[in-house]
Amino acid sequence: MTTSEKIAGIDPVKLDLDSNFSFECHKGIKCFTKCCRGINIVLTPYDIVRLKNRLQLSSEEFLAIYTEPQLLEKTDLPVVTLKLLDDESEACPFVREDGCIIYSDRPTACRYYPLGTASLSHKEGADDQDFYFFVNEPHCLGFEEKKEWNVREWRKDQGVDIHDEINADWTDLLVRKRSFPPNIKLTEQSKKMFFLASYNADKFRKFVFESSFLERYNIDKETLEKIRENEIELLKFGIQWLKSVLFDEQALR
Repeated sequence: MTTSEKIAGIDPVKLDLDSNFSFECHKGIKCFTKCCRGINIVLTPYDIVRLKNRLQLSSEEFLAIYTEPQLLEKTDLPVVTLKLLDDESEACPFVREDGCIIYSDRPTACRYYPLGTASLSHKEGADDQDFYFFVNEPHCLGFEEKKEWNVREWRKDQGVDIHDEINADWTDLLVRKRSFPPNIKLTEQSKKMFFLASYNADKFRKFVFESSFLERYNIDKETLEKIRENEIELLKFGIQWLKSVLFDEQALR
C-alpha cells in the first residue's frame, strides 16, 4: 500500500473509482487542520519536485530541511517522510491556523485524504488495479458534510490523478520490490542509486551529465535534451533506469 498498510489493525474496506461518499473540508469545520498533525507522510518523487521548486530550494536543501529518511516497510527501499515540527503539536511545517501555506503544491497523500490508496499489482492473483479505502480518523468531521463525490471525481478535483500518473512507474517499482522474497536484499549501492534517482533531481542530473554515465549507457540525443531541461522527464528517465538496475540480478545479493 502506498499511503497506509492498515488503519488501527482493521482491514480497510475496498473502494473503486465509482464508489460514492460524502465529504468536505473547509475553514468553518471544527476539526480544520487537525489531520495535519501527528502524521506520517511518505513523499513521492513528484512531491519533492513540486515542493522544492515552490520553496525555491535545491533538492538537497529541501531533503535536509523538511524530510526524514526511513526504509519502506516490506521493501527495504529508502524513502523520505515529511519532517514534523519538533514540539507538542507534531504539526506539518506548512500548516497554519487558517490552512496550508503550500496548498497548491501539497503532497500526494494530502491530496488523497480522506482516502488512502493501495496497489495489488505484482501480487499473485491481482488484477493490476488499485483500490481505495477511507482514512477514518475519529477527529474528522468532514464525513458529516453533504458534498457528494465518487473516488474518480475526488481524484480529479484534488489533482491527485496527475500525481499518480507521474509517479506510476515509481509506485510500480515499490510494489514489485515488495513482492520479492524477504531473503532477497538490495545492495547498499543499489539503495543509494534508488534514493538519488527518486529524490535528488539536481544531483541525479549531475550524475548523468558529469560522470561516466553517458559512456556506459547509450542515450539518444532527443532524450538527453529532454532530461537536461525538464525535471519531470528527468524523473521518468531515472525511474526507468532504476528498473533496469534494481531488477538486474547483479544488483541483488
